[in-house]
Amino acid sequence: MIAINETLLLVGRMNYVWTNTESLFIYLIAQLMGTTKEAAILVFLTLNTTRARLDLIQRLAKLRTTSPADREAVLGFADRLGKESGLRNKFNHCIYSFDEKGEASTQLMRVADVGEDLRYGKVELLDRNELDRLNAAIDRIVSVNRDIWDYIRNHKIAP
Repeated sequence: MIAINETLLLVGRMNYVWTNTESLFIYLIAQLMGTTKEAAILVFLTLNTTRARLDLIQRLAKLRTTSPADREAVLGFADRLGKESGLRNKFNHCIYSFDEKGEASTQLMRVADVGEDLRYGKVELLDRNELDRLNAAIDRIVSVNRDIWDYIRNHKIAP
């Protein structure tokens, strides 16, 4: 039986580690654009989706003026974080159901065009395996966070 409190704590932790890690893009933007932290903050806040921010750092990393080592590092961070976005989006954009027997499920709030049909609201069981996947994703995001911090410190981008 999956408890609602355990689920919500994990989803909250996922949001915390994600947001904390995504905010490190400010330093990557500053370094890749050769600008100040303040200017990078404005760019970061102007781009109001994770996808837009990931696209920006990937595109900046691909510029000819970016060293191959920096390109590889930044693209690696973006790729690793991007791989976790699907699970993050699932748990942030679903409806949770907990019935009287303790069964838990998620219902996705996404429309899918399938041939001439429309499908929406896919229901999936929220079981121990799914929560283990969420825990593993959290661990991977924390790892990306630490690696970005190492990069920032090694490049003396932030105090």
